[in-house]
Amino acid sequence: MNTETQLPLRPAALIVGAGDATGGAIAKRFAREGLVACVTRRSADKLVPLVDEITRLGGQARGFASDARKEDEVVALVDTIEREVGPIEVMVFNIGANVPCSILDETARKYFKIWEMACFGGFLAGREVARRMVARGRGTILFTGATAGLRGSANFAAFAGAKHALRALAQSMARELGPKNIHVAHVVVDGAIDTDFIRESFPERYALKDQDGILNPEHIADNYWHLHAQPRDAWTHELDLRPWMERW
Repeated sequence: MNTETQLPLRPAALIVGAGDATGGAIAKRFAREGLVACVTRRSADKLVPLVDEITRLGGQARGFASDARKEDEVVALVDTIEREVGPIEVMVFNIGANVPCSILDETARKYFKIWEMACFGGFLAGREVARRMVARGRGTILFTGATAGLRGSANFAAFAGAKHALRALAQSMARELGPKNIHVAHVVVDGAIDTDFIRESFPERYALKDQDGILNPEHIADNYWHLHAQPRDAWTHELDLRPWMERW
């Protein structure tokens, strides 16, 4: 398990799906607040730049190769972090799996894979960290949702089904774990995000960046930290984030 820096006995933030945009920004935000950012992707090599950047900025981070769809790998991941890094104080599930396709052309294999990535992985990670958090009597679990989790659209049947299921998972966990002092929240990210994919594939949309018309990953990450830091007498369960000019 790969790309490690040092092994401090400090509170950890586990970010499942730490990509180059939102997931990476969330990892950097929590590391800035003193947590060890434990970041995962299926390929550990892709985590090296993020871990190096966090370290260069004065934070602590470790990268782990882990397939969020595999129960044994998720169990081993949580066990390793708890044993070698420290208690997981917050878990962010940030896997996207947005692959549009006509229902006429969708395959059973891809439909199932999208559900595995966007929902089943959230269940596995959420269950494992919840078991540790409940034993300690504290913790935060955050799920990244999407507009597709609120309504289905043409050509997004698989993604919408998975994100609807993730939202239901978050609601069920919040109602069960909230009274145990575990804050579970679901973040609806509604809009294009400032990524290379948007810049290259949708240049007309990316052109709105100068008008604050697409989401800045760092500003998304600020909201995740805010959720974690909320006093428990005023917890938010669902938070929607969208640019001011986004239609909804």
